[in-house]
Amino acid sequence: MFEKIKRALIGNPRNVSDPGTYHSISLIAILAWVGLGADGLSSSSYGPDEAFRTLGEHAYLAIGLALATATTVFVISSAYRGIIEHFPYGGGGYVVASQLLTPSLGVVSGAALLVDYVLTVAVSIASCADQIFSVLPHWMQPYKLAIEAFLIILLVIMNLRGVKESILVLTPIFVVFLIVHIVLVFGGIGSHLNEVPRMTQEVRSGFQGGLQTLGLVGMASLFLRAFSMGAGTFTGLEAVSNGLQMMREPKVQTGKRTMWYMAFSLAIMAGGILLLYLLFDVRPVAGKTMNAVLLENFAGSWRLGSLNIGHGYVVLTLAAEAVLLFVAALTGFIGGPRVMANMAIDGWLPRRYSQLSDRLTMQDGVLLMGGAALAVLFYTHGDITALVTMYSINVFLTFSLSMTGMCRYWLRERGKRSGWKRGLTVQATGLLLCVGILITVIYEKFSEGAWMTLVVTTVLVMVCFLIRRHYQNVARGIRAIDSILGGLPQSGPVIEMPIDTRQPVAVMLVGAYSGLGVHQLLQVQKLFPGLFKSYVFISVGVVDSVTMKGIDEVDRTRQRTEDALKQYVMLAGRLGFAAEYRMSMATEAVAESVKLCQEVGKQYPRAVFFMGKLVFEKEGWYNRFLHNETAYQLQQRLHFAGLNAIVLPVRLMEPKRPVVPFQPSSPSPSPTPQSELLGAK
Repeated sequence: MFEKIKRALIGNPRNVSDPGTYHSISLIAILAWVGLGADGLSSSSYGPDEAFRTLGEHAYLAIGLALATATTVFVISSAYRGIIEHFPYGGGGYVVASQLLTPSLGVVSGAALLVDYVLTVAVSIASCADQIFSVLPHWMQPYKLAIEAFLIILLVIMNLRGVKESILVLTPIFVVFLIVHIVLVFGGIGSHLNEVPRMTQEVRSGFQGGLQTLGLVGMASLFLRAFSMGAGTFTGLEAVSNGLQMMREPKVQTGKRTMWYMAFSLAIMAGGILLLYLLFDVRPVAGKTMNAVLLENFAGSWRLGSLNIGHGYVVLTLAAEAVLLFVAALTGFIGGPRVMANMAIDGWLPRRYSQLSDRLTMQDGVLLMGGAALAVLFYTHGDITALVTMYSINVFLTFSLSMTGMCRYWLRERGKRSGWKRGLTVQATGLLLCVGILITVIYEKFSEGAWMTLVVTTVLVMVCFLIRRHYQNVARGIRAIDSILGGLPQSGPVIEMPIDTRQPVAVMLVGAYSGLGVHQLLQVQKLFPGLFKSYVFISVGVVDSVTMKGIDEVDRTRQRTEDALKQYVMLAGRLGFAAEYRMSMATEAVAESVKLCQEVGKQYPRAVFFMGKLVFEKEGWYNRFLHNETAYQLQQRLHFAGLNAIVLPVRLMEPKRPVVPFQPSSPSPSPTPQSELLGAK
């Protein structure tokens, strides 16, 4: 029943060996604009709102604020177009900082991005609910938090199905959003063209009055504070760089085109809305967003006979904003798991976060993002001001690190590449803007939630360093075991003989050809001397987030897996055993391995299946989380299928302990490690 419900919700498995699969799940620029650009475009629902509220009675500064906002959008997007060009396989701020600065700064950028993407989901959903409840009765307010939680759970289910499916469903809403807001921006500005002289005079008078009451320094300070409080407007611009892997080839051109769509639409929308707040003399109203008040001032009096079409337009526009914010939350589920996968591959996060589900989605990452977003939502009670403050800090921390890395790159390349001056100018301008906004937000809002973002990000960075140190220690121990390969016969006759189906057969589940897999073979011979004369080696080539660049990378993974199996077969032949191999490709090793084992079990009735499990001298609670339980899962499933399965305890040696080379004429050393190599590259 569970499996039926799961398939109904998220769909059937995808075929990783079908070239058409990668074409069908990749995004063209328009769809990428919907899925990734929605985060940036939807920020026009809360970014200008926060900025304009900060101005208070000095609304005349909105004209300068609109120009500064539009300019900043183009500067940051231009900087990220350069990043896309130099990092065509995605990764965004984490990869840029890791490669152009240091791995330590890279993990800071990665941790900031993860917190940012969690807040992307929380902010988008909270603002979505704010738009909806602006037109609902006040007595429904207590139910807002519950509805927000339901929307996040719905997003988790959609993203478990796959990114493209989620985007295609919501594309019509994106189109509606564009249409109604084009009417709002251009219609609102057009309706005030005849009032330009009056508005100019009012702005001039307001500016002169501000100079008298605040002074030039005070007015500049207010302007900078309002500009910084509207920093949420610029969030989402990095999403294209982070999600480049999912785009249609040629990825760089598709990504740069998507970034242009995002920048142009966001600059017009955010700058236009700020200007409309001034033109329509919008003032805050309790229980309503500034956009809701603006729409009522703009279209509330529209009538067609006895029909109040203005109210319908207001409701339709707010609904479109709400749904687009819902779409924008997809960015967190798209970019967050991809950053986690990149960090997991480098050992900063548990390896499991680089794995894919049979729908080719990063299932563990999606579930973690959803759970974290729910926790943040309940912590802040859905307060959009607190969420936007927390959100803006990490966004601009990542922006700043990325642009610092690119500035360093262009300085290193000066004189070597044409266009380095332009590249350096764009990145340096973006860096100055981002650092200025970051410092202002932290200074102004430290006690109002900014401190929490800094604490959470710092803790996450510390956890990443602990995980990395653990994996490095394990890797040193594993490398020590590889010295056993030096004592193996590297040449000589390979005995080729058929496997006798009437005799016991040892079936070894292995991964890459290494001392670990070889030791498993020797350990079986020591534990069962003379019993097994035949071996079958089984391996599953795992398609993970790195392999998901296309069918060519899948083919390379298949070839590596097959080459390793052939080496095991040749070794067994040199040692005088009959041997063969079986392999397959999948996104998840356990289910596919069970399938292969059942096929082998039918052919060889006396087969015994062996798999290794890492055993640590001092095993903590975190070991099970950092190292998968593949061996035990396999053993349980094989036993249930009526097959004999044995888990070999794999003791990880201390890195400094000498390893005794294998001597063919003498017993093997005491049992030393075999890692859960099943499916490892």
